[in-house]
Amino acid sequence: MKKQEIFHFIDDHREEMLALWREMVNQESGSADKAGVDRVQGMVKGILEREGATVRIVEYETAGNMLVAEIGRERSKPAVIFMGHVDTVFKTGTVEKRPFTIRDGNAYGPGVLDMKGGIVAFLYAITALRYAGFSERPIKILLAGDEETGHFASNAAEIFIREAAGAIAAFNCETGFTDDAIVIGRKGVARFDMEVRGVAAHVGNDPENGRSAIVEIAHKLIEIDKLTNWNEGTSFNVGVIEGGTVPNATPDYAKIKIDVRFADEDAIPKISKQLEQIAAKTFVPGTTTVLTAGIGFKPMKTTEGVRRLAALVKKISAENGFGEPYEKTVGGGSDSAYTVIAGVPTVCAMGVKGGRNHSEEEYAVIESVFERSKLLAACVLGLDEL
Repeated sequence: MKKQEIFHFIDDHREEMLALWREMVNQESGSADKAGVDRVQGMVKGILEREGATVRIVEYETAGNMLVAEIGRERSKPAVIFMGHVDTVFKTGTVEKRPFTIRDGNAYGPGVLDMKGGIVAFLYAITALRYAGFSERPIKILLAGDEETGHFASNAAEIFIREAAGAIAAFNCETGFTDDAIVIGRKGVARFDMEVRGVAAHVGNDPENGRSAIVEIAHKLIEIDKLTNWNEGTSFNVGVIEGGTVPNATPDYAKIKIDVRFADEDAIPKISKQLEQIAAKTFVPGTTTVLTAGIGFKPMKTTEGVRRLAALVKKISAENGFGEPYEKTVGGGSDSAYTVIAGVPTVCAMGVKGGRNHSEEEYAVIESVFERSKLLAACVLGLDEL
């Protein structure tokens, strides 16, 4: 029976999987480290080519490269997609301070949960499927190199949509949850920068002629915070503020970075208008403000196809003793939005389980990398039930 062969294969390769996980985590690949991101993509490329995949690297000048691969293109059934990203939020040098470490059944290190463990899980699901003789449908792999920055310097979102078209299902191996939740919907993400120019002055000799950019941005920050509307599912967060140089000078420059989460894509024009109105308002005479919109993520919609795929995942997980997942909608954006836009049923958060991602305490449950690899392979075997 193919499923048992697959499970035995994964059990027999536990140490090999851990070694790959360690190697991936210990390779720096923060979003700003293009060379590091590209090295991880090269690592994945080599593994997939050994599995018989045709691999294409989409190169970008300033963003991490994207990987597009396919195994069994000639197979007659619609393809199944494994997807995710290889970049992390951590700065270069983090690995030296916090390399891959195993402690009390958990793995630690930059990107161990988000989402290098998920990559290991699906790579070994693919390897195990080949070992068991699976040849029913093509397997496609889509890995971005700049997901954490919202693809601001690439066309990765377009590639996800184009390459996913016609597939039967997509499994995004993003951060998994320790309570077995699987994600069937995500909010969209929009990013904005707001910059204020003021007038510098010596606060002892010439204070009356200064125009504080920091005071101006502080007023605007409070106004932005008031825009959050929980009933509409829209939240505003000023997560970064900068400005000024020394305490004894009126600051002539200040900047904030704004993150907006929204449930409905139709809310974007309203969000933009609200921020434009705040930018146009002046609290400190003599200051000027510029608002710049950045690229984020569209919402991952919960379609009927998404619900059917989630039901299949829940069924197969329970049947095989991997827990009883429940469906969850979350605020964090992901590339699952684009495969759903392409018309492909998608379930997200299928990667290793853990918590505290994007922090120094990020961890992943060791056993979950083996469990999720088995679950992903079993779901591929069960796709005819959709």
